[in-house]
Amino acid sequence: MPFRESARVNLPASLQRLASPHCPVRSHAGLLFVIVIVTWGVNWPVSKALLAHVSPWWSAALRATIGMFTLFVICALTRRLVLPRRGDWPVILSVGLLHMTVFSLLVALSLQYVSAGRSAVLAYTTPLWVMPAARLWLGEALAPRRLAGLACGLVGLGVMFNPLAFDWSDGNAVFGNALVLGSAFVWAIAIVHMRAHRWVNGPFELSPWQLLLASVVMCTLAAVVDGAPHVSGWAGFSALLAYGGIVGGGIAYWLAGVVTRRLPAGVTSLGLLGVPVVGTLASALILRESLGADVWIALALIVGGIALGTAPSAATPCRTEDAA
Repeated sequence: MPFRESARVNLPASLQRLASPHCPVRSHAGLLFVIVIVTWGVNWPVSKALLAHVSPWWSAALRATIGMFTLFVICALTRRLVLPRRGDWPVILSVGLLHMTVFSLLVALSLQYVSAGRSAVLAYTTPLWVMPAARLWLGEALAPRRLAGLACGLVGLGVMFNPLAFDWSDGNAVFGNALVLGSAFVWAIAIVHMRAHRWVNGPFELSPWQLLLASVVMCTLAAVVDGAPHVSGWAGFSALLAYGGIVGGGIAYWLAGVVTRRLPAGVTSLGLLGVPVVGTLASALILRESLGADVWIALALIVGGIALGTAPSAATPCRTEDAA
């Protein structure tokens, strides 16, 4: 029996209103969406700042663990905690291992060598790689508009890596950028599998289980590679970890689930392009990163290309459940 039936609790009146589909807070989906975009964008400089206190292996592992506990609590309080069914195990494994484990680790490792703003831009090239992957594995048509969007995004990447702006002789820079681009490819594979998967429970209900798998794997890897975590500056570390795990992890993911049930899929897909924009701006403001014109030009080209390639056509109405 799923937890949905067995884990009912008597919620306080405020939480009962929040869990209700007619909750006035949940009706303000646009405002919630802005909060999600800003929260996820700020998560990039926070992730970079965490590396001053703990290794990248433990940074990713601890953020995933705290996010996992946060999501389990939220799912229980909102009566959406379920036991995963056999039919959902493939997507639990693919998302848990590819997106939540490999993607997170590659990004954390790349932030040792790459600025947070640049990493945010490169990581969010994922939709560019989803287009050809979906054509190859799912048979989705690459319409002229999608091809134009892919070409625009690739031009943006060319701007970021042109020899006048990027030092190809710097081995650390090449390695770090390769890691974050690799994370985008891995995320794209997970997205394509999610599209092909026949869901028994919804993506949000499965997210704590995916994070549980990722947390176990990453904590094990961190212990093998680094041993016990060595933390410096506990006050700053605690604040950054609380934001990255609780606010930017569990709570933001929950709010994103609320938004995708209230807004059309096309709106949420395009709106999420604001995350790398916020991430780049937040990195410049919080970390005082000096980003060249190449990054901003590339950001405009990549975001524009993704918007062009993923925007639904007027003849194809968006369905909210497609984004859930």
